[in-house]
Amino acid sequence: MAPASIARVIIAPARRADGPDLVRANAESRDYHAPWVQTFTDISGFDDWFDGLIVDPRVSLIAREAASGGIVGVINFSQIFLRGFRNAYVGFYGMAAFARRSLMTEALRLALRHAFDEIGLHRVEANIQPANAASIALVRRVGFQREGFSPRYLRIAGEWRDHERWAILSDAAPR
Repeated sequence: MAPASIARVIIAPARRADGPDLVRANAESRDYHAPWVQTFTDISGFDDWFDGLIVDPRVSLIAREAASGGIVGVINFSQIFLRGFRNAYVGFYGMAAFARRSLMTEALRLALRHAFDEIGLHRVEANIQPANAASIALVRRVGFQREGFSPRYLRIAGEWRDHERWAILSDAAPR
């Protein structure tokens, strides 16, 4: 029997206590995130983001490295629809300090298990700018399939940006 692997990443729902660590990690990764995502870099921005968790149909998970407790990344499931649709959109970003170690791959796999097993989703969709090769490679690694292209889909940094649509179904998710 092969030895059980030791988890390198732990995910948990965002808590108000995550604020200082998340603000610091976002600020340290600002250049790393550009131009794909604009994150909050002060506690006021965190408070606005966190308060949105209460009113929006959204689940935000914080991924931390098990060994150090450092924030690896954030995975957000938004616009959660249940009943006959059971779908959500996923957005994510990793932190520069943990880049190129496959930790976000592990984090996204864990987050998908949470989405399918705990939330009860059937389908998760990711919309990614075509030039964002790292994010496209990440969703491919965890089993997403490309479904299409949406011109001028999302407004980022004041411009409407094209996106590729990727999705994964619960029965195709990694276990």
